[in-house]
Amino acid sequence: MAQNHTAEDGYTVSKTEDEWREELSPEQYAVLREAGTERPWTGELLDEGRAGLYTCAACGAELFKSGTKFDSGCGWPSFYESVRPEAVQLLEDTSLGMVRTEVRCASCGSHLGHVFPDGFGTPTGDRYCMNSISLNFTPEA
Repeated sequence: MAQNHTAEDGYTVSKTEDEWREELSPEQYAVLREAGTERPWTGELLDEGRAGLYTCAACGAELFKSGTKFDSGCGWPSFYESVRPEAVQLLEDTSLGMVRTEVRCASCGSHLGHVFPDGFGTPTGDRYCMNSISLNFTPEA
């Protein structure tokens, strides 16, 4: 189901679903706008190890710094915190018969993945399990 967020939802980036479909690939649209999930171990950013910045693939908002990325062994890029708490929106997700915490871009409302309290050995104890297709990466110069 499409999320169809608007400025009234508090997002600074607001587009129609037709506009999102024009700008995003079908695979990106399925994840970012319909809360889909890419298959584990397939994302191009999973093994990205360079220093840099991860941004929302839909709107370009800054989301994660490379220094917070860690290998969680889950098959998706994992981070222990966002660039700023207000960079992401956390929502209860009761789909699939369980309670999880969905992570959305706070600027445009696009689905990024989920956060779990099992980031053992990290400074926060959190594991932001993100879809590669939801993110763009810009290496440091």
